[in-house]
Amino acid sequence: MQNFDIRSANLDEIKQFMLDAGEKPFRAEQIFGWIHAKFAQGYDEMTNLPIALRDHLSQIAPMPLVEIVQVQKSNNNATRKYLLKLHNSDIMDMYVETVLMTYRHGFSVCVSTQAGCRMGCDFCASGISGLQRNLTAGEIAAQYYAVCRDINDRIGNIVVMGSGEPLDNYDNVLRFIRLIGDKNGANIGMRHITVSTCGIVPRIYDLAKEDLQLTLAVSLNAPNDQIRRKLMPIARQYDLEVLLKACRDYAAASRRMTFEYIMFEGINDSEGNAKELAKKLAGIKCHINLIAANKVPEKGYNRSNAATIAAFADVLEKSGCDVTIRREMGSDISAACGQLRNEYRDV
Repeated sequence: MQNFDIRSANLDEIKQFMLDAGEKPFRAEQIFGWIHAKFAQGYDEMTNLPIALRDHLSQIAPMPLVEIVQVQKSNNNATRKYLLKLHNSDIMDMYVETVLMTYRHGFSVCVSTQAGCRMGCDFCASGISGLQRNLTAGEIAAQYYAVCRDINDRIGNIVVMGSGEPLDNYDNVLRFIRLIGDKNGANIGMRHITVSTCGIVPRIYDLAKEDLQLTLAVSLNAPNDQIRRKLMPIARQYDLEVLLKACRDYAAASRRMTFEYIMFEGINDSEGNAKELAKKLAGIKCHINLIAANKVPEKGYNRSNAATIAAFADVLEKSGCDVTIRREMGSDISAACGQLRNEYRDV
């Protein structure tokens, strides 16, 4: 009965927990709504619950604080990076970074799924210290809730591509998606959620079986195995042929696919690379995002220049690919792709 993770529990689980605790099960809907619709950080905010019940719950199902300890704003004010401390009495306290992005169509928040990462992509800051631990579903959701509270507004889109590899924390990420989409909670539609992966093939097939209409974004970054293996260790386990077959199968089931392609000067940005990429992706119902590489001080990579990226995009478009050059957001505060970490740093 001790230390039930109520923030990660679905409504049915909370109902059963209340029954087992000798409490009235109808309270479960109130509690679930407070956590996932009103974004309550603790029981003291649940004012329609009796004080005695709040006290009881704080003993048997504590809700560790998720605390915003630092907010950085980009020069154009379109991006905010949040450093959050995840307090937890049972497992290690951790810092994670979460990013709010402002677009013409509204807000989007990028959440982290792990403290650190074990994928070891050679260009990425998130994995420099390795994996500290997986985040719980409740901790992932709490990042979204904390940002909503901070801006006092609803955020309509979620991208699951902060620190960590989401499919390496599959069960917690899937639980988070179902919690965030619950009609009794935040009620975020699946088509407004994007989940990123570096290419864990078995989990791509698992996700396809879930029949969720979310977007899967695969971090590709290379048109062939030779380049990809230098950039991403996961490519040594799953080659492009195997990965792209999984992507074809996923897309064929009427699910949306995006390929993220980070462009590094002199490595993967030539006209020949573009032609090779177009050939490899032929027949896959997908969108390609071209991303200028972002600076990570510990890494030695340089970004492709704007003219090179535009020429690369032109080759893809002439080959019939649907392609976008991603707008740069937050690189001045190290909030862009590949720059997130899980540590406190003075600014």
